Amino acid sequence: MKPRLHEQNPPSRVKDWTAMSKFQLFDAVNLTEEIALADGGVAPPETAGAIVEVFKNGEAYLVELFGGWVKAEVGGDFVAATQDEPESFMETIGVETVYPHQLQLVKSASEMMGVRERLQSILDNLSEDLVAEVCDFAEFLQEKKQKVRACESIP
Repeated sequence: MKPRLHEQNPPSRVKDWTAMSKFQLFDAVNLTEEIALADGGVAPPETAGAIVEVFKNGEAYLVELFGGWVKAEVGGDFVAATQDEPESFMETIGVETVYPHQLQLVKSASEMMGVRERLQSILDNLSEDLVAEVCDFAEFLQEKKQKVRACESIP
């Protein structure tokens, strides 16, 4: 069995904004070809997924792959459901390393999330020193806005 990319080379989070990858964290994607799952199953083409990690500036992605709609029974077993049923969700069939040529963008994370949610997801993946820099910049913008308001109120 061929080793996975992250077994050959440890993954690194995207930190270099100058080398952006084709897909971004939380993008909705579909598979363009069949891929083997770690549990021995197979995910067929058109399987829906979401990018949950970006490796080496987009050389590969960790993708959560989804099966059909299900809901949990009282005993904890999943049963088939429809999207419209209360408490139904798409079952995760695997979380696999996938390459860009195996993916098709369905909807970008920026289209699905508001700006505040996107910012939070970015902040969650930054080191504390970078979060402090973002905070400093946000405070600068807040002060700038207050100065503009003060100038506008002068007759």
